[in-house]
Amino acid sequence: MANLHMSVWPEGVPHHLELPAQSVAQNLINTAARLPDHPAILFHGREITYRALLAQVDAMAGYLQRVCGVAKGDRVLLYAQNSPQFIIGYYAIMRAGAAVVPVNPMNRHAELLQLTEDTGARVAIAGSELLDFIQPLVGDGHLNHIIVGAYADMADPAFDLKLPDPLGSMSETQCSGAGVVRWSDVIRADHRPAALDVGLNDLALIPYSSGTTGHPKGCTHLHRSVQTTAIGGTVWQPVDHTAVHLSVLPLFHVTGMTNGMNGPIYVGGTIVVMTRWDRRLAAQLIARHRITRWRSISTMVIDLVNDPEFDSYDLSSLRAIGGGGAAMPAAVAAKLHEMTGLDYIEGYGLSETIGGTHINPPQKPRRQCLGIPVMDVDSRILSLEDGRVLGPNETGEIIVNGQQVFEGYWNRPDATADAFVEFDGKRFFRTGDIGMYDDEGYFFMVDRVKRMINASGFKVWPAEVETLMHHCPDVAEVCVIGARDPRRGETVKAYVVPAQHAKGRATEQSIIAWCAAEMAAYKCPKSVIFIDALPKSGTGKVLWRRLTETDAARGGNATKTTQTAENCAG
Repeated sequence: MANLHMSVWPEGVPHHLELPAQSVAQNLINTAARLPDHPAILFHGREITYRALLAQVDAMAGYLQRVCGVAKGDRVLLYAQNSPQFIIGYYAIMRAGAAVVPVNPMNRHAELLQLTEDTGARVAIAGSELLDFIQPLVGDGHLNHIIVGAYADMADPAFDLKLPDPLGSMSETQCSGAGVVRWSDVIRADHRPAALDVGLNDLALIPYSSGTTGHPKGCTHLHRSVQTTAIGGTVWQPVDHTAVHLSVLPLFHVTGMTNGMNGPIYVGGTIVVMTRWDRRLAAQLIARHRITRWRSISTMVIDLVNDPEFDSYDLSSLRAIGGGGAAMPAAVAAKLHEMTGLDYIEGYGLSETIGGTHINPPQKPRRQCLGIPVMDVDSRILSLEDGRVLGPNETGEIIVNGQQVFEGYWNRPDATADAFVEFDGKRFFRTGDIGMYDDEGYFFMVDRVKRMINASGFKVWPAEVETLMHHCPDVAEVCVIGARDPRRGETVKAYVVPAQHAKGRATEQSIIAWCAAEMAAYKCPKSVIFIDALPKSGTGKVLWRRLTETDAARGGNATKTTQTAENCAG
């Protein structure tokens, strides 16, 4: 794109990011040596210093190696909500030389089974509230060990800002069964890990990003790509150990992981951990701990500014706010600016890039804009018609080359080949997002190539939901679409052909209830339309786009009673 964005490049930010020759695990070791008594984590009345954090990480890593048999390159599931246990587990897995497989805590049995089978993981670290969902994987032979921790055990029970129910009453003493190991027993054993033997080019992380095939795909990241966004974020908007970070974005997701954990630990900042989003608790924590940096998604900010008590909140300590996931509405950004005097800095990235490839320049941000390519990133627009690289103000697919781009999809060589294209001797990742850039090099989202639903910032892949729903005994066929929703932006709607035995018996509520037991809540259909047959092409392909267009034309108010394919096809 001819370096158009250099005219708005942030002052003092280098064009090239020189990475230290070390793993992510080494970042914590270095910070603990430099700032041993500095608070690393604040969690509901408890403070964990960097010295104490590293001690628990070492004990957990030693146990993983010496008792669980975890070796370099192995994969370990991390299945927990935001908590000290998540942070300790994450760094312990890497300290043991293994790769973290971060699991959405809303995932349930079918999704957990897919992850264990795909990665070959034999060990998991889990929150106590999630044990019932993952423990069956020990009984069926998929997992050998589950290390379980209760978040309340790392909080002060006398603290006035309580953990959400029922987490505050849970204790690891309630956890038992085959293959289950309690967190406190692991730490008490105090096994010493072997010398750290991983570097920039070793496997570090496999976050899962669903695709149009209906099966989640693991994004293979080396320590190099994880370091690029973790360190890069602290350079783009300079920060040091004096910063206090509100960590409320899910840590299993790359944005929360990068901005709410890895970046702060690299510079030695203090992380205030929120297990779940609660707008009033967030405001109280910002005021009490004098939080300076908050990364979020737009739906969190919308929720906060719409609180009737918003004008009474003390947000004066904030020095940097921003995030991504979905464009920030102009009116909300304006209200937040009026309260804080700060611009909400929007950015763009994917699981495949472990966070931001484009971020708005802090001194000249634009609203509802992806930003400009950050250090070392070459981003272009690819024609959807003929694959040519396009110029300014032309619309096509966003492609990205940079150090943060993943190696490929785990065990999916065909999907990996399809995800990349080469220009000028460089390997570019095809994001699947349609966008354009203007004459100053700012990128804007226009549409999405991939069939995806964006529900309150959560990415929902219809084909994945369809695959899971096909396991429901009352479903013969299903097509999932995105329907407009005034609060969530989009929501999940399923058109279902009922199984013969279920006709007249299956209900919208029964299908939704089945889904709620098998998949994350944000993936579950919020409405179900029964239909005699799905509209299909001459080759038998389901015409999902036609269903989407017909549903939109009807304003999303299709009747819940059985319809014909002709009626649904319009």
